[in-house]
Amino acid sequence: MSRAAQATVDLSALQANLRVARQAAPGRRVMAVIKSDGYGHGLTHVARALSGHAEALAVTDATEAEALRGAGFRERIVLLQGPFRVEDLERAAAADLELVIHTHWQVEALAQARLASPVTVWVKVDSGMHRLGFPPEEVQAVWRRLTEAPGVRADVGFLTHLACADDRGNLATERQLATFEAACDGLPGPRSAANSAGVLGWPASHYDWVRPGIMLYGASPFVDGRAGHPALQPAMAFRGQVVAVRHLQAGDAVGYGATWRCPESMPVGVISVGYGDGYPRHAPSGTPVEVAGRRTQLVGRISMDLLAVDLRGLEGVTEGDPAILWGGVVRAEEVADACGTIAYELFCRMPPRVRREPVDTGAS
Repeated sequence: MSRAAQATVDLSALQANLRVARQAAPGRRVMAVIKSDGYGHGLTHVARALSGHAEALAVTDATEAEALRGAGFRERIVLLQGPFRVEDLERAAAADLELVIHTHWQVEALAQARLASPVTVWVKVDSGMHRLGFPPEEVQAVWRRLTEAPGVRADVGFLTHLACADDRGNLATERQLATFEAACDGLPGPRSAANSAGVLGWPASHYDWVRPGIMLYGASPFVDGRAGHPALQPAMAFRGQVVAVRHLQAGDAVGYGATWRCPESMPVGVISVGYGDGYPRHAPSGTPVEVAGRRTQLVGRISMDLLAVDLRGLEGVTEGDPAILWGGVVRAEEVADACGTIAYELFCRMPPRVRREPVDTGAS
């Protein structure tokens, strides 16, 4: 019998969250970001949910894109980091993939390539994040060089990435947008800047294409949590079960290092999930957990395959009862806040041994 540790992925919740993006950015085309194995939700599960609902899918590299093509997905697929080597250009042409170009060797490789069919490219503009992209003063020359390349389709696009859009009080986003617009001024082609925070919080960033990511999975993109966007529905429920109920005495220690002791005689539940399943080892006592449909909290350190919870006030809990680490009455953002991280990391760190099971709850 396999361990009771799995993640159910609600396909209808993904679709509902995409509708929230469309409502926030009416009339714009949607490039749904499903990189990093669909933010840990399962690449093909997410693509299946969004196929026919988004105009394009965005992934990290050709390996993810070819997996989608092999699974039968025919949507536009954009490689957000473009080619990593010259040979990737032929792979992109063969699979009809679009490339984000952010460095000069990629431009020169395209200029010299003789591809079986031309590719669509997006020029990445470094508008202030200073991670990838061309400095604004180089964008016009890069565009000219690409439009002269026989392996590049005429409709070259432009995109940038917003560094501080998750903070709605930070004016860096306005400065980035002004820089982006100046860099592309007078050039034809579609524009894209809005990530999830841009979609929901910065209408001026919507341009022609929006690129929702974390919001598709039901988590808020903002540093101030869900405020103002209650329509987002968690797409993942990370599930385990109670494998033991211990009746302990006041002063009994729980877990490695004896870092937590029972303040009184009390029941403690042991759950079939640990850091080997991607649950953060540094999650502190007090981090919320759902057991048998009710909220409780962690006690003691997380083990590789197990964690312990406080069962005081949860009468009737017994072995075999369900536990939901996040995605039920406890949201991933709450766990992330308790652990000093973000929901993105919780989703993406989950290893393959946690089964992803697609479900369709018919979420509206």
